[in-house]
Parts: sequence; C-alpha cells; structure tokens
Amino acid sequence: MRLTARLIDEFRQGWQGTARSSLAFSIGFSITCLALATAARWVLAALRPDVYFTPYFPAVFFATALGGYRVGIATATAGGVLGAVMNFGDVPSYFFPRLVLLVIFSIVCALTIWGVEHYRSVAAYQRDISKRLIREEEYRKLLVDELQHRLKNKLSTVHAVLHQVLQNQPQVWASIDHRLRALSATDELITKVDGGGCDIKDLLLSELGPYGHVRFTLNGDRLFLPAKLAVSLALIFHELATNAGKYGAFSSERGVLQVSWTMTDDRLNISWDETEGPSVGKIGEAGFGTKLLESALRPFDGKTEISFLKSGVHCTMQCRVPKA
Repeated sequence: MRLTARLIDEFRQGWQGTARSSLAFSIGFSITCLALATAARWVLAALRPDVYFTPYFPAVFFATALGGYRVGIATATAGGVLGAVMNFGDVPSYFFPRLVLLVIFSIVCALTIWGVEHYRSVAAYQRDISKRLIREEEYRKLLVDELQHRLKNKLSTVHAVLHQVLQNQPQVWASIDHRLRALSATDELITKVDGGGCDIKDLLLSELGPYGHVRFTLNGDRLFLPAKLAVSLALIFHELATNAGKYGAFSSERGVLQVSWTMTDDRLNISWDETEGPSVGKIGEAGFGTKLLESALRPFDGKTEISFLKSGVHCTMQCRVPKA
C-alpha cells in the first residue's frame, strides 16, 4: 500500500510539474506507454495494417509530460524503431513510404516534445511567481497588522493623555472624546471590512454612532458591500462625518443628518444631506479631504459631488457595486 501510494504521489507530482519524477520511474512509465501503444497498433492492424507510427504519438506526449524532454526523445526514438521494424498483419514492406512516414513522425514528435516542455517551463515560471506573490502578501499583511496594532495603541495613549489633561474641563473633553472614539471605530471597521466586506448600514452606524443616534437618520435597505468598496466608502463617510463634526450639522445643537441610498441594477446611489447646521462661509482651496472624496470611487466607475448649500452640506455618491 505504501509503495502504491508513493508511486501515485510521484506520478501526480511529475504530471503536475511540481517535482521531477525519478529516472527509473520515468523510464518505467515510458516503457508502459510504448507497450500500450504497440498493443493499440496490434488492435488497429485488424482495420488498417499499414498504421505504423500513429499509436506512438500519445506515448511520446505522456512520457514527455511526466519525465521531461530527454525521456520524450528516448520514447520517440523507440517508437520510431518499433513502427519501422515491426509488422502486424499481411502488409507488403515498402521502404520509401515507411521512411517518409518515419520522417513525418519524427517532425511531429519534435514539435510535441518542444510544446510540452515549453508549457512545463511556463507553468513552472507561473508557479514561482505565485509563490513569491503569496510570500509578499503574507509579509504585507504582517506589516499592516503590526502597523494597525501600533496605531491603535498610540490612539489609546493619546486618548488617555487628553483625558488626564482635560479632566477638569468636562465640556472640552466631551467635544473631543466622541471624535477620538469615532476615529478609533473607523480604524477598526476598516481593518475588519478589508477582509470580507460589510453591510452599508453597519458601516454608517459605526461611523456616525459616536455623534448620537438622534442626530442622524438612515434610509435604505440592507446592502452588502464588497471589501474594497466598503473601505473606500468608510474613508468617505469618515471624512464627511469629521467635517460635519467640525463645521457642519454635528457642530450645531440643532443640526441633523440624513443619509439615503438606493440600488439601480448594479449602481449604488447615496445621498448625504446636512440641515440646521451653521451657515457655510467662503470655501477655500481643495484640500486632502476634497481630493479623497473626488477620487475614492473612481475604481468603481463612480463619482462624488458635494455642494455647500445654505441649509448645509449636500453630497451625492454614485458607483458600481462589484459582485462579492
């Protein structure tokens, strides 16, 4: 049983090209292929006795695929000799036609061996690239996890230091505390959705929850977002919520926010409306946040448009939702 399992495993590795089969195994497999080809030729002789070389083509192909070009050349040579020397059935032996068929057989075998070996080399190269990419991805994930861990610790340290400094100023601390918590929640959410995606409502609740659930309303059906789109929208929502906390609806006691979304075919439409906030003053030059809003959805054939109205900020987002 162990010997059989070992032979099957060696055949599988050689056939897949993950490892070269041993010389003895390759030669044994080649002889088996030649024997089967000769038997097939003997059976075909009942119909066409003048079929000399055709049954040996599969033998050359399989022997090359398993053992490499050297074994393939040896199999082709042996097949050519067997086809030229052995006769099955009552067939006159014509030297010149058989010589022409032998030349054709040799040319086709050479092309077959070259094609199989070229495919094996390309497949081996692709496997090497895949292994290297997997190692690089594992290393990148390790670095990202370590960076996220350190950022989380630093944010916790900043939170603790500010709480210690502002413990005698509860109003100032209250205005800072929920923003730090919102930032921390967004970081954790981005880390979470980067692997599997999430629902758009959960994304918005995580980002807007620290500002108070009475300050916003969410209108839309449950909608699962693939990982990459969820990360992009998390960054956009965080930027809009931060601006609302600094200058918009969340900076005013009466300010409220309404976020609505609908799906049309594979297109997602999101509307962000702030009302009852401070009046919008003169708008300066576009900063990093504005550039982020404009570019984050481009990979999803989308766009973001933001308007600064007297009633508050109005932002519309449109994008294509990829299949999860």
